[in-house]
Amino acid sequence: MLRNRERRAAEAITAQLARGGPPDPRALAEAVGGAVGATGCALVIGEQRFQWGDGESWVEQDVEHGGSVCGKLALAPESVGPLPGVAAVLGAPVAMIGLARETDRLRRVGDRAARALVDDRWRAAAEMEAERRGLERDLHDGAQHQLVALRMSLALAEHAGAGSEHVAKLMAQLDDAERVLVETAAGILPDVLASEGLAAALRTELDRHDTVALDLSGLRRRYPTPVESAVYYILLEAVNNARKHATGARITVTAWDSYEGLMFSVADDGPGFDASLGLPNLTARAESVGGVVEVRSAPGAGTAVRGVVPF
Repeated sequence: MLRNRERRAAEAITAQLARGGPPDPRALAEAVGGAVGATGCALVIGEQRFQWGDGESWVEQDVEHGGSVCGKLALAPESVGPLPGVAAVLGAPVAMIGLARETDRLRRVGDRAARALVDDRWRAAAEMEAERRGLERDLHDGAQHQLVALRMSLALAEHAGAGSEHVAKLMAQLDDAERVLVETAAGILPDVLASEGLAAALRTELDRHDTVALDLSGLRRRYPTPVESAVYYILLEAVNNARKHATGARITVTAWDSYEGLMFSVADDGPGFDASLGLPNLTARAESVGGVVEVRSAPGAGTAVRGVVPF
């Protein structure tokens, strides 16, 4: 009787293998269970159980291939087994199933690793581009501010026929512009900004300009370096834009602490412009630290750049 059941099971296993490729483990369990008259049959491969039917009591036996255990055969009820001959025949197909599943797992792991590598490369490329654009903005907002002031001073000197003292002052400004370019390219913040904060840095940079008025009385606290750096360059660029496009206009720079965070503004009484054009450089810099910038202007009505970096 035992040999008949094992023979029928072997024939069922052979029929499953004849279909080609790794057999379906649940179909294989069904074929074996049906052939030996079991109410339930399961193949345990790795950590997964492939079961057909059910039963209240089960008997398990190891399935070996090449001298190593590659799975288990479970039959219900216990009276059906164990069937060592069936377990021996199942060795090769169970090992094949296990190998196919492991191959598939490794392929998925490889696919995930490949996607992660691609993502990392894209992320690295994006970060490099962001750094490049950040450096470009820093050069534009910091060094260009110096160069615009120098250009205007040179124009005045040429118009007034200035002497050596004025030329020496212009050379000092040129030295400042060169220093800002070098420090910006090296990623170095202005010393006073890093050590003393935004208010001190703005006074150092803007107090010397007759057309610029500073109101920093409401700015008493320090903020994280990225925030102070972003607002510093936003204000410099806004002043720079006003000096270029509203020549001779009075410019007021204000920064203060509020319950919302760090507030700031640059206003001028110049000819204004179409505010719908926006100032994308300022917006991008503010967004980099979670802030917002609003530009209000109209032809003949001056310009106000106002923003906040919230806590």
